[in-house]
Amino acid sequence: MPVGRGRSFGIRSDFKAGIAYMDAFELTRSLIDINSVTPNEREIGDFLFEFLRPLAQRHGGMIERQEVEPGRNNVWAHWGDPEVVFSTHMDTVPPFIPSREDSEFVWGRGACDTHGIAASMIKALEALLEDSVRGLGILLVVGEEVDGAGALHANRSAPSVKYLINGEPTENLLAVASKGTLGFRIRASGRACHSAYPELGCSATDLLLDRLNRLRDTEWPSDPLLGATTLNIGTLDAGPAANIVADYASAAVVIRVVSDIKELTALAMSVLDGVDVEFFSQTPALRLHRVEGFETSIVKYTTDIPKLTNWGRPLLIGPGSIRHAHTVEERIPKAQIREAIALYERLARSLKDSGSDR
Repeated sequence: MPVGRGRSFGIRSDFKAGIAYMDAFELTRSLIDINSVTPNEREIGDFLFEFLRPLAQRHGGMIERQEVEPGRNNVWAHWGDPEVVFSTHMDTVPPFIPSREDSEFVWGRGACDTHGIAASMIKALEALLEDSVRGLGILLVVGEEVDGAGALHANRSAPSVKYLINGEPTENLLAVASKGTLGFRIRASGRACHSAYPELGCSATDLLLDRLNRLRDTEWPSDPLLGATTLNIGTLDAGPAANIVADYASAAVVIRVVSDIKELTALAMSVLDGVDVEFFSQTPALRLHRVEGFETSIVKYTTDIPKLTNWGRPLLIGPGSIRHAHTVEERIPKAQIREAIALYERLARSLKDSGSDR
């Protein structure tokens, strides 16, 4: 089984026979060193399948690949009837950045989003299974960074599960709420002409900018728990040249949702007359499951949880900071990886105890 770009530290020569000896840091680095930028998840999916297969065999579990698209597979493993399922994603944002480490951090693309999380979950599973705990599962999905294709696929064939522990960087705090997203593209049309005679045309750029300013001036809802709605104009494109009045203009906008998404959509559309609007993301804000004895937080990003509605009551927790995700300095503290292994183990035990439900 190839591991990344020729690096093989932490992998014994008998790995292909289904035996791997790695600590959590080695496993994190091995995952980072596989280029898994969406949609290139074949290699990391094969790696994780082969890594988990001996764990399934030793403890009477089942493991399978779920084909989402040719060459793109979720990995699903479980031990007994799964009551508690760990889940995170295998893909990363570009560009591929290989791993390195120092005394404090593991660095590289996917370190905290979410290869260090996957490694922590796997190591927690190992400890639980060695202690004869069953009723567990792990679901590793493709495509979270783009369209959630892996989660949507998994949701169509979900087993009966009580709790889903989803992994994203929360600095090991149990997130009790997350903002949603409303993403859309605005396209304005005009009539091109020579820029010296603008009265002969109609500027699509002016129309687009007017509508974007209306969005910026709108009074958006706020929520006592999640805080303010925020708006980001992410991309702009207009016209073929600076000396031509533009006959087309477009922008992509993402709103971070804290209120009812249908009402927010209607509010946005009320100021976007005269332009075409295409929605590419409509994810509601979420309130998540709480567990006594775990410190909590609020997160402003979205996850695969809204696409995994058939996988039980959702929880969200993981090592690393979202502030380092998607950056060239992406990293995860080694101390938080160690802590996460213990937290995941304790959380799974707590959830399997009916007395933990609130």
